[in-house]
Amino acid sequence: MDSLKQMIRDIPDFPKKGIVFKDITTLLSDKRGFAKAIDTLANRYIDQKIDLVVGIESRGFVIGSALAYRLGAGVILVRKPGKLPYKTHKTVYELEYGTDQLEIHQDAIAPGQQVLIADDLIATGGTIKAAVDLVEKLQGNIVECAFLVELAFLKGREKLDGYPVFSLLQF
Repeated sequence: MDSLKQMIRDIPDFPKKGIVFKDITTLLSDKRGFAKAIDTLANRYIDQKIDLVVGIESRGFVIGSALAYRLGAGVILVRKPGKLPYKTHKTVYELEYGTDQLEIHQDAIAPGQQVLIADDLIATGGTIKAAVDLVEKLQGNIVECAFLVELAFLKGREKLDGYPVFSLLQF
């Protein structure tokens, strides 16, 4: 996995001073690196009969769609408010300074479907906790929350109330 870690570049002071942004676009643009990352994640779930992969706006769409394809599953989009065209459920979650919201179509998940939630990165855990809340509202069975990258020092997985979490790369 060190070879994949080396494909992620650090952008200092983005989006604000003092933050070192982990830019995964360099890994995504490398065909071998991207394939290795998705294949490694998918192999973890290949025998778990995943029905749906939930991708979180916006880089989670890339990871989630690729995983869904490899797993023979459908893909569900969790988006910012006003971006989904049908009736939605909404949840509000806390940011470092303020709140944000996510939405899911009301008919996106049938009760009991096996759901994998996927995103590019887990940091403080607010966004993924909001996605978990939406899947729970629709009574999906969350198999795991999967991430390409985890910023472990921010302890985001602690917000997930015991849901299983897997991250391919940890910083």
